[in-house]
Amino acid sequence: MKYAKGKPAKKIASPEERHMDQTEQQNLNPIEIADGIYWLGYSYGSSSLHCNPYLIIEGDESVLVDGGSRDDFSYVMLKILRTGLRPAQIKRLIYHHYDPDLCGNLPQMEAMINTPELHIISHAENNVFIHYYSKKTPKIDYRSINNEFVFETGRRLAFYGTPFCHAPGSFVTYDTKTKTLFSSDLFGSYDTEWSLFTDLNTACETCYANQICPVTGKACPLYPIGQFHQHIMTSNAALTHALNVMEALDIERIAPQHGSILSGKQQVQTALHYLRRLGDVGIDYLASEKML
Repeated sequence: MKYAKGKPAKKIASPEERHMDQTEQQNLNPIEIADGIYWLGYSYGSSSLHCNPYLIIEGDESVLVDGGSRDDFSYVMLKILRTGLRPAQIKRLIYHHYDPDLCGNLPQMEAMINTPELHIISHAENNVFIHYYSKKTPKIDYRSINNEFVFETGRRLAFYGTPFCHAPGSFVTYDTKTKTLFSSDLFGSYDTEWSLFTDLNTACETCYANQICPVTGKACPLYPIGQFHQHIMTSNAALTHALNVMEALDIERIAPQHGSILSGKQQVQTALHYLRRLGDVGIDYLASEKML
C-alpha cells in the first residue's frame, strides 16, 4: 500500500481501542446528561462496581450529589473544574446515605470549596455517621427544609424518603426542571459490562432477566440490577415502598449512584416493572430456598 510522501500511515483503531478512547474521554471530562447536570464518574475497567457523582449547575450556584470516595477525589475535582465552575460556587453537598463511596472525599471537598456557605443535606440517621468523615460542615436533615432545596433561580430539588434502601435514612433527589431522579443505590448494579447509559429494548419489558439476553445474545442489562438489589436492599417491603414513591413521580431519567443511567420514560418504566417482579430481596432472599 502506498501513502502520500511525507505523511505517516493513519492507523485504523480497533473496536477495543475506540472503546478505550471513549472511556478515557469519559474519565477525563464531565458528561452533561441533562440541562445543567454533569456526570463526574470514573470507569474502573474490569471493576463490577462503578460510582457516579453528579454536579448540578444552576446560575451561580451548584450542588454536588454523592461526591465520591477519597481515591476518586482527583478525577471528580478535575471534572468539576472543567465545567468552568469555581469550587466555592458549590453551596450544597447531598449525601443519600453514609457509605465511603459517597462521602469518602468530604474533607478534600471542604478544603477546595472553602466557603462558610457550604452545607450538607442528608437525613438525621445519615448525619450521625457523616459526622465521622468531617465535623466541619453544618449538616441539615432534608425534612427540616420542607423536603426541598431551591436555587436562587427557582429550580427545585425535591427529596423523598426511601428508608432501608439500603440505610435507615436513605432517600432520593428529584430535579423538577429536568425530571431527573438521583436514585442513590436504587437502580444500581454490579456490572463488568458497564456503560454510562443502559440500553433496554422492547423485549426487556416482560423479561425476567437471565445473564444472557435471549434476543441479542449479549449480557442482559437488567440481570446485574436484580443481583445488586437482592444483595444490597434490606427486604421486599423496603423495595416495594421505594418503588411506590418513585412511581408517583414523572421521571425522564434515573441517575443512580452505581451502574448505568436510565434515559427516557420507557426505560424507566421497564426497570421499575422489572424490580416489581424481582422478589427475594435482602432478608427475604436469605430466607428463600435459594440460600438453603
